[in-house]
Amino acid sequence: MTTLTQHAEQLSTTTLLRFATAGSVDDGKSTLVGRLLHDSKSVLTDQLEAVEHASRSRGQAAPDLALLTDGLRAEREQGITIDVAYRYFATPRRRFILADTPGHVQYTRNMVTGASTAELAVVLVDARNGVVEQTRRHAAVAALLRVPHVVLAVNKMDLVDYAEPVFAAIAEEFTAYAASLGVPGWGSGGDPQENWCTAIPISALAGDNVVEPSAHMDWYGGPTVLEHLETVPVSHDLTACHARFPVQYVIRPQTAEHPDYRGYAGQIAAGAFRVGEAVTVLPSGRTSTIAGIDALGESVDIAWAPQSVTIRLADDIDVSRGDLIAPADDAPAVTQDVEATVCHVADQPLAVGQRVLLKHTTRTVKAIVKDIPSRLTLDDLSQHPAPGQLVANDIGRVVVRTAEPLALDAYADSRRTGSFLLIDPADGTTLSAGMAGASFAAAAEPEAAADDAEWDF
Repeated sequence: MTTLTQHAEQLSTTTLLRFATAGSVDDGKSTLVGRLLHDSKSVLTDQLEAVEHASRSRGQAAPDLALLTDGLRAEREQGITIDVAYRYFATPRRRFILADTPGHVQYTRNMVTGASTAELAVVLVDARNGVVEQTRRHAAVAALLRVPHVVLAVNKMDLVDYAEPVFAAIAEEFTAYAASLGVPGWGSGGDPQENWCTAIPISALAGDNVVEPSAHMDWYGGPTVLEHLETVPVSHDLTACHARFPVQYVIRPQTAEHPDYRGYAGQIAAGAFRVGEAVTVLPSGRTSTIAGIDALGESVDIAWAPQSVTIRLADDIDVSRGDLIAPADDAPAVTQDVEATVCHVADQPLAVGQRVLLKHTTRTVKAIVKDIPSRLTLDDLSQHPAPGQLVANDIGRVVVRTAEPLALDAYADSRRTGSFLLIDPADGTTLSAGMAGASFAAAAEPEAAADDAEWDF
């Protein structure tokens, strides 16, 4: 058996983790990413040689591992991360898709892009500076986007003499802020399933607790960053979610071989569908049963997310691109009034009364921004009521009225079918990324939880 074949088989049996790095400027995000790639032997020889050459030309004695991700000229000149850099690597235990996101406040929208599909976020903190405004901002964005897991990486421990009290104080402060977001607490080597956040003291530059355990911090008994990334529980089982199938394309060959074939093609967003199951087509509300499911040219009895399939219905009803097929007894509500939290990503502002396009799954409809009730200040979670507009990197509540009804789930129930985009109808520019329904989790205190069991500001 060849090495290539062995590698292919190994990858087929490992799970995939999507994760993003975030933190304030100069906290060492790109250095951490470079250290992960270097120490896990995921860097090609020519890549490392290029980094060593670039480092020498800048007068640096040791390779600057941050250059493995900071590829733009402006990034290298300024020593900062500007755009989201995606990297792919694997270990014998797991495959990874990594998004290295910027730390500057003006690039918060880039962090939203990188974390929107992440199952884990690594939030870095400089041990000398502790929790700063941008730390709270990125933690809040991770909670807002329902990122299931967070690693609090307290970096540059070598510059504070690897002092345990420094690490403990930062972790405690972050804990209090996480509690205000309504998410579970943190752990340091405990059961990761019980904690939203795991705190790890590291030195990305020296390699302490990144891939290999640190010899300087014997007081820490938890996992290294890579150990945690390899073992954190990640559920890709979308079959337990509400079954949703956005129709992408209607297939009608009308050939001699298939004169009456009518199939609805697309990717199952969540859940599973079975032949014989009663379904509802939204937004029309018409019902039918699944007569057949075709996958990879063959008929199957069951299909599940994220498979791409063609569904055939027993009745000849009007179904087109943008419609949503869902179980008849578990269909989402249809509405033209969308209340949501949005992160504004465009340079031009989003204002009350503005006409936009709303893209949800495969459906795009005309809409108007009816109201912007509030803008969120992420550093202290305070509300600025009735701001009138949102500018780049703002996060706020909006009320949008659509010209046609939409079948939206709450983002808390489904990140796939609870999210949408607001688009400029003039040039197709993405204006805002939206999350339907309420936003943050209810506060952890029993009184607050009793008053509001849903996620809210």
